[in-house]
Parts: sequence; structure tokens; C-alpha cells
Amino acid sequence: MGTRFDDTESRVRSSFARQTMMQTFGAEIAALAPGRCEIVAPVLPLARQQHGVGHAGLAFSLGDSAAGYAALTLMPAEQEVMTAEIKINLLAPAAGDRLIARGEVVKAGRRLTVVRADVFAETAGKEKLIAILQGTMVPVAVAG
Repeated sequence: MGTRFDDTESRVRSSFARQTMMQTFGAEIAALAPGRCEIVAPVLPLARQQHGVGHAGLAFSLGDSAAGYAALTLMPAEQEVMTAEIKINLLAPAAGDRLIARGEVVKAGRRLTVVRADVFAETAGKEKLIAILQGTMVPVAVAG
């Protein structure tokens, strides 16, 4: 018999698998824990900007998803999550082989959950912080 978090992890991974944009980017959930989520994705040619580095939209999408899924790990099974608002500070170009987004819950509430995410560009195992996000997630009823 699985633990409660095993059920939550299964629900989060199932939700993530339905995100076709994440599939397009080749993104995967690399780590998951209560209030935390790490998503990784290669910097594919389809997600680069004119200078050859990862597009800010890629960094934003990965950070938003990592923060959102961190929030979902703390929500009841009958709820899903949507972003109400989120901002990004771009600190450096997304120059690397892949991006790593680490999302975490800052404060979970019944109606609003404040989240943050740090996005790193990685090359040869070395990480560089390229973006930080902070936002608000809201619970929504699971469609059914």
C-alpha cells in the first residue's frame, strides 16, 4: 500500500504528462517532494532565440511549471492548480545544454499559494542562475 505522497506524486506526474508544451520542450520532472518540484529540459533548437541561447519563454515556462507543480503537491486530490500571476527576473542569458527549474512553495493557503522558482542553465554539470520567478497559484476543481 502506497503512502499519501506516492498518490500525490502519481497525480502530479499524470498532470505533467498532459502538458503538450512540456513534451515539445523535452521537459521532465527530475525531482518531487512536498512543496518542491524540479523540472529539467534540454535547450533544443526550437526553443532558442536569435543569439542561439534558450529563449526567455523557455525559462519562464519551466519555472512556471516547476512552481505550479510544487504547489500541487500540497493540494487535495480533488484540486488542480492554475497560475493567477507570476513574474520573472531574467538575470543572465540561458546559455547551456539544459535548463533546470526548481520550484518551491513559499506559503500555502486555502485560496492562494505563493510560489517561487529558480532557473539555472547547465553546461558540463556546472549551473548558472539565469532567472527567478515569484507568483501566486490558485486551486481549481479537477475537471471531470
